[in-house]
Amino acid sequence: MRIRSIRARLTLWYTSLLTVTFLLLGSTAYGLLVYNLSRDSDAALRGVAQILAQQAPRPSSTFFRPDIDAVFRRFFGFSPFDRYFEMRDPFGRLDPRWPRPSAGKLPLSPTALKNASEERPTFETIQDMGQYPVRVLTFPVVRAGRVVNLIQVGMSLESMYMTRHRFLLIMAAMLPLGLLFAGGGGWILAHRALKPVDRMTDAARRISAEHLAERIEETGTQDELDRLAKTLNEMLGRLDAAFSQIRQFSADASHELQTPLTILKGELEVALRSPRSPDEYQRILKSALEEIDRIAHLVEGLLLLARADAGVLRMDRQPVDLAQLVEEVYGQTKVLADTHALTLDLGLVEPISIQGDYERLRRLLLNLVDNGITYTPTGGHVTLSVQRDGGWVSLQVSDTGIGLSGEDQERIFQRFYRAVEARSHGESGAGLGLCIAQSIAEAHGGKIEVESTTGQGSTFTVLLPLNS
Repeated sequence: MRIRSIRARLTLWYTSLLTVTFLLLGSTAYGLLVYNLSRDSDAALRGVAQILAQQAPRPSSTFFRPDIDAVFRRFFGFSPFDRYFEMRDPFGRLDPRWPRPSAGKLPLSPTALKNASEERPTFETIQDMGQYPVRVLTFPVVRAGRVVNLIQVGMSLESMYMTRHRFLLIMAAMLPLGLLFAGGGGWILAHRALKPVDRMTDAARRISAEHLAERIEETGTQDELDRLAKTLNEMLGRLDAAFSQIRQFSADASHELQTPLTILKGELEVALRSPRSPDEYQRILKSALEEIDRIAHLVEGLLLLARADAGVLRMDRQPVDLAQLVEEVYGQTKVLADTHALTLDLGLVEPISIQGDYERLRRLLLNLVDNGITYTPTGGHVTLSVQRDGGWVSLQVSDTGIGLSGEDQERIFQRFYRAVEARSHGESGAGLGLCIAQSIAEAHGGKIEVESTTGQGSTFTVLLPLNS
């Protein structure tokens, strides 16, 4: 079954990890306990054997059972009930001169006898001497370079086994209690840590396209959740801006389309009210055709911008002679400039060729020149030029027109935006020309820069990469 709650999964992972940690630590502690108990037991047996070895030359009558109890108590801290002691001769036979409280109980293995003959002690664990195993040390007593006796001391491992058993019982009792408290604590911590996520979820549910101005609460702690909230708020800000732009774009497009459609409808209604002469019908149809051309031009521009936004603007790239392009545009717009009583000049025109879409670049340049002619007063000048600028090609259109304010320069490339001076001069236009020109320049890997002074004119510079 898949657990859907992050809080439950965190608690489960935390408890599982803690269980593994407890088991590892408990196993390690148990192993160290067994090792230390065995080592201390062997060390105590060795100490007892060494004390008894010092008593070996003494007459047996001076070393009785209370003395052995005292020796065991000295090294073990108590006198084990099941303790063993044997004194044997070098051949492993029981020495009759010594008291034998446990005579014959401790077996002597061939290995221990062999090690003793080589003056080496032997520790062994005997299993068949009672309920619990017995730890036995066979210790050689060496005098003048030869083994004179074998001492065997042993003790039951009952106390060690009981200690190990109690340790396991304590661990078995503490483990579930520890896991219960740790799991409960983990659940509370996970609940507190994930509480901001619940607030984010509630806030995200409230936010819709109509409430994009609302934001998720930030705690200011700079932790991961606070950074997540900031990131989501930044995303909401971008969505809010995009939605606002779309709404504004839809409103402006509707407004721009509404005007020619209203004019077209009005002219057709007037034409149908009464019979008219062929000349009148021709005039009305010509006016209607102009409005249809305006609508078609506006729709074409919107379609180009939509494709540029989607990154699917089709480009027919081929070598483009920019000098030829400038001269062609100059020839096409010269008549328009003459109509406005302006002077259209050709500045520096260097022979430069780049890879690009000829028709798109021609439209870009036509938009800039048409814009310069439209907003330059009678008697003014509009100049075209093309030249190298480092690794770029600089296409410039300069005019001595009405110019742009600082605010207009920042917004002049926005869709449907028209400068205040342009609107005050009553010039027609949808406000898409410069936006389209910028999209075409960017599709070629370039950009458009503008320098302008109100009342003195403007210079639009199209920078295209020379090796595009």
